[in-house]
Amino acid sequence: MTSSLEINNWSLLFSVTLLIVAMLVDYKEKLGLGNDIFVAGIRAVIQLFIIGYVLRYILEIDNDLITFAMVLFIVFNASYNAHKRSEGINRSFTISATAIGTGTALSLIVLVFSGAIDWTPAQIVPITGMIASNAMTAIGITYRSLNSKFSDQRQQVLEKLALGADKKQASMSIVRESIKTGMAPSIDRTKTVGLVSLPGMMAGLIFAGVDPVEAIRYQIVVMFMLISVTSIASFIASYMAYKEYYNDRNQLTV
Repeated sequence: MTSSLEINNWSLLFSVTLLIVAMLVDYKEKLGLGNDIFVAGIRAVIQLFIIGYVLRYILEIDNDLITFAMVLFIVFNASYNAHKRSEGINRSFTISATAIGTGTALSLIVLVFSGAIDWTPAQIVPITGMIASNAMTAIGITYRSLNSKFSDQRQQVLEKLALGADKKQASMSIVRESIKTGMAPSIDRTKTVGLVSLPGMMAGLIFAGVDPVEAIRYQIVVMFMLISVTSIASFIASYMAYKEYYNDRNQLTV
């Protein structure tokens, strides 16, 4: 099965109308998101073209060290963006980097040693991007859940501390709920895959002319990988971050 897929400049230009539709909805409903939508669109174009040329270079030279450097670059950026979503949690960049780095490393090790993917930039870089972006999203949701629950349940936590609980015991219900919240989107996506959506990797392979059944095999691996990495990232982030809500004397600082 062969397929020809080409996006010319006119097609790219007309796709801007889709962005305009979103801006019109914003204008009509007075959502105040017009500037964000415009800036996001411009940034997406610039960033994607830059990374496209960088990836072309990386694929041409096919060097293991440069591929590894690209993996670190992706993990760093994902960690930084997760850190920005922490809303003031101390050491949030270190926490994010630890969670995303661990999840990414474990996932890549399993995939490479199982033979699902090879250590080549054409496979490692896109897979790392999927892993890190989903971990970043999960950690952002986890941070919001921690902030919200420590604020809403402050009195319950204080009561547990007053009754002799340590900070781990007083926080455990919040930690568990935050892990569940961080994992929920990837679990929901996995439940509905093929029924509601055809995920990006599967659709991309089909566009490229790969047999749909073969594309499904790759997508199954990806979905299991994403559940794994979001659980690892949410778990590590929650267990590291909850301690930052207390001072050195185990007093709640929220």
